[in-house]
Amino acid sequence: MEYVTQYITADIKLSEFKGKLFKTEVMFEHHMLVWFLSGETKIIQADATHIFTAGDIFLIPRNQLATIINYPKDGLPHKAVAMHLTKERLSDFYARHPTAGKATPLKKIYSFSKHPLLESCLASLIPYFDLGESLPSNIADLKMEEAISILRSVDPQVDALLADFAEPGKINLTDFMERHYMFNMNLERFAYLTGRSLATFRRDFKKAFNAKPQHWLTEKRLALAHYQLAEKKRKASDIYMEAGFENLSHFSHAFKKQFGYSPQAIY
Repeated sequence: MEYVTQYITADIKLSEFKGKLFKTEVMFEHHMLVWFLSGETKIIQADATHIFTAGDIFLIPRNQLATIINYPKDGLPHKAVAMHLTKERLSDFYARHPTAGKATPLKKIYSFSKHPLLESCLASLIPYFDLGESLPSNIADLKMEEAISILRSVDPQVDALLADFAEPGKINLTDFMERHYMFNMNLERFAYLTGRSLATFRRDFKKAFNAKPQHWLTEKRLALAHYQLAEKKRKASDIYMEAGFENLSHFSHAFKKQFGYSPQAIY
């Protein structure tokens, strides 16, 4: 198998991927703290693109749309340790360790660039993966508590994010969709992130764009792809995933149907 995930607790895992690349559209239910052992990851958000390599440590906020593309690198597989920081665990932590005051959470990816304290905390988990043993619950609690405490000390701004337990509220649908149309999510996810039921999302979408969501999404993604090919001179194989398509064949078929010529005709 090319992709393997090994858990030592329900919230701590080691993932390893040996294929050419692995791409997914995600919206994590929980904050995720990641430490790279090898390989490379590109994370594409509406406002930024991040590239992480071996040794990097970063925190991905929950309820944020992202395209994640994982690659092996330098002959080594894509391999990473990840901690899921659940709302339940964080709620318990902040009940015992209150924040100094109320602050607006920054919905961004926090990078900690090979921080020695975080690296030491996460490296201490590796023997359990090597032995194939579960982490005793009391040790797991201590390691998660240690990781949260280090995050707070390294970047005090992270408190505002980790101590925010609110669910997405109803937001401006037009602005959200214009910024996130390239993410290949189902309509239920788009509805949730804009604070709507699916029925209300469809109704509001029709009112805002005078189009059905799926038709509008396809046209927007193809327009983005055309721009990347014609203006940025990029290759179809490099941009189809970033434009929200599952595979190159589907992208090429949709592109030719929309424009009357294949993506390769632009080169």
